[in-house]
Amino acid sequence: MAAVAVLSLLATWEGTGGATATAAPAATASQAAGACGVQAPGASAAAEAAVRAACEQIGVWYTWGGGHGPQPGPTYGQVDPSDPDSAHDPERLGFDCSGLVRYAYARALGGDPLPGNAHHQFHSPHTNERFTAAQGTGPLLPGDLLAWGSAGSVHHIAIYLGAGKMVEARESGTRITVSDVRLGGDYAGAARIAPATTPGTFSTWGADVWTHEEPSTGSPRVHRFPGPTSVRVECQKHAETVTADGYTNDAWSYLPEYGSWITNIYIKGAAWLDGVPTCP
Repeated sequence: MAAVAVLSLLATWEGTGGATATAAPAATASQAAGACGVQAPGASAAAEAAVRAACEQIGVWYTWGGGHGPQPGPTYGQVDPSDPDSAHDPERLGFDCSGLVRYAYARALGGDPLPGNAHHQFHSPHTNERFTAAQGTGPLLPGDLLAWGSAGSVHHIAIYLGAGKMVEARESGTRITVSDVRLGGDYAGAARIAPATTPGTFSTWGADVWTHEEPSTGSPRVHRFPGPTSVRVECQKHAETVTADGYTNDAWSYLPEYGSWITNIYIKGAAWLDGVPTCP
């Protein structure tokens, strides 16, 4: 409810655990799978493919940190230091919430378009439309990503099926299942994933890289990228000169999904990014 060694420290991996079995009872998995699928018209072919890929995992264990290996797919989990119920997750092959989303959209779109944790996925540059919590499920289509938490800290993510239903990896001790959409509590809204790469998309590199309120290392930190993450760059400008990891650069990029700046040192590409306009 997202590389693994780094992401395992994030609070976006959550759950409570229980039994130690490694395979879903056949009857339970079969019954649940019957309820999983595209429940409404209007979604893109890619979104419908993501739904189908997620539904194929019905009955697979939730496991904290699962699905965050080098390639999308189920992995053994880890113990969440804050959750004693995750004690058996290292014995379970499966997914956490963002691991399932990563896998489903990798199957649908190819490559690895949604790496990272729930927060990174909800703010992905591959998003082409957003919906507030107040809008409910009315404007949603199958394949949309549902998020819980806040704009600054999304801690759970699921895939909408239509008709008020979603498929999710919820918490330790449970298996991937179909649930009613939970609109109360800290439901934060939904995002729709574009079927193709959004212009201006780049990848960060390095571990524990921070963005800042202003194009300056002295300004307050805003968001931490634990590992390589796809980001959309709106514009870039010359500002404070930074030296890090053997590179020196005075170029900074503005990331609109995060409302903050990152030195171009940690964006894969030329020192001054090709095709990105200069900020006013």
